Amino acid sequence: MTALYSIPLTLNDGSETDFGRFDGNAVLVVNVASNCGFTQQYAGLETLYGKFRDRGLEVLGVPCNQFAGQEPGDDPEIAEFCERNFGVTFPLTSKADVRGRNQHPLYAELTKFKSGMLPGLVKWNFEKFLVSREGKVVARFAPAVEPDSAEIIDAIEEVLS
Repeated sequence: MTALYSIPLTLNDGSETDFGRFDGNAVLVVNVASNCGFTQQYAGLETLYGKFRDRGLEVLGVPCNQFAGQEPGDDPEIAEFCERNFGVTFPLTSKADVRGRNQHPLYAELTKFKSGMLPGLVKWNFEKFLVSREGKVVARFAPAVEPDSAEIIDAIEEVLS
C-alpha cells in the first residue's frame, strides 16, 4: 500500500475518510481558493471530472487560505460558492494548510515529488498534483496551467491508459 492511501482526510461536509478511498483511481489534487485570479479553473476542473470520471479519474479540491487570504470562507461557505458558481461535484476537503508548520500530511507527501519547475513547497493556489491509480505522484502542474491544457489532458490520458 502506498503511503498516500493511509493519510486521513476530512471532507468539506465534516465526514472522515482517507486518501485510500481513491485506491484504483487516478487523482488530480488541487489546492483551491475562491478569491484568486485562477478561481475560474473550478469550471475546468469540473469539466475534467465529468469527462474522465467514468474512466477512473477523481479530482480532489483542497481549499487553502495561505496565499494572500484568498480563501476566507468556512467549509459550508466554500461548498456553497463552488456549487453555485461552478457546479462543482468533485470532492472538497475541509480547509487545510498546504505548507508550513501545520501542513496537511497529504501535502507533506505530495511535495516530496520533485520534477520540473516546481520542486518542494506549493507556491500558490491551484497547483496541481496528478496521482496514478497505484498511488504514486507522477506529475505536478503550475497554477497557470489550465485544467483543459494539452499538458494535463495528455498526463491524465497516460495514467488512465
